[in-house]
Amino acid sequence: MNFDILVLGTSSATPVSNRFPSSQIVNIYGTPILVDCGEGTQMQLRRFHVSFGRLQHIFISHLHGDHYFGLFGLLSTYELFHRDTDLHIYAPEELKQILWSDWSPVKANELPYPLHFHALPRQGGVIMEHKNFTVQALPLQHRIDTWGFIFREKQREPNIIKSKIEELGLLIEEIISLKHGQTIEREDGTKIYPQDVTTPPPEPRSYAYISDTKYIPQLAEKLLGIDVLYHEATFDNAHLQKSQLTFHSTAAQAASIARAAHVKKLVIGHFSATITDMNKFFEEARAIFPNTVLGYDGLKISIPVKKANSEKSGNA
Repeated sequence: MNFDILVLGTSSATPVSNRFPSSQIVNIYGTPILVDCGEGTQMQLRRFHVSFGRLQHIFISHLHGDHYFGLFGLLSTYELFHRDTDLHIYAPEELKQILWSDWSPVKANELPYPLHFHALPRQGGVIMEHKNFTVQALPLQHRIDTWGFIFREKQREPNIIKSKIEELGLLIEEIISLKHGQTIEREDGTKIYPQDVTTPPPEPRSYAYISDTKYIPQLAEKLLGIDVLYHEATFDNAHLQKSQLTFHSTAAQAASIARAAHVKKLVIGHFSATITDMNKFFEEARAIFPNTVLGYDGLKISIPVKKANSEKSGNA
């Protein structure tokens, strides 16, 4: 039931000596997902001991080079590794044209493994559904079409109190029915109510990846209560005008979104390569939203299972 984030790159536009361009691994329920694939992503995957072969899903937020130039090398490596399992790419429609064109660095229709392309819907919406979680695409406002991604754990079923299984002699089919909220009525007229033998499940966890975007105050409405928010913070307050011209956000603006959305934790990244004083980002964001983490390559964040709001214990 793990829900972990590994930040592979936190630089914008160009890599610097201690920061690679945008890339992350979201590992949820044992399913690792690559989010953006800037130049050098393969190097970071090796550096932080992420298995190449286990990746089956790649999400690309938009088609600026610092978010997808590493994809061609990764696809080529899979060919060298003789990959034969399916790979799914979720990205802007234009990337499909690039991957399948004759001048592409990697011709998708010639790869030895099945490559499935899923165009991101312009209006956003759920783009991937797993039995335990969903991934939603969220349109942003940048110089080109850009999306963010929200990972949400699905609501689990209520837990059966273990002592009740033996006390009432519950059968497997009865346990399943009770977990689905159904009342059990036995032949002798005995009724067993779900609320008497179950406890609430933990609240679903969530993570949002907000890629390149201008400051959108209304974005907070779509991020309400998110457990961990990663929001781009390309510039500090001294470069506010530049952020507006380039459709990027400042650290303070990212923090304002986090505060308005009542998120639990904010991680900022995608820092301009021209700015070296990272403490300014940190201080400007924390002044608005104290629970801010300054992103760095190799940062690992785990979202723990939330405790159920119940005084009952001993669940199954």
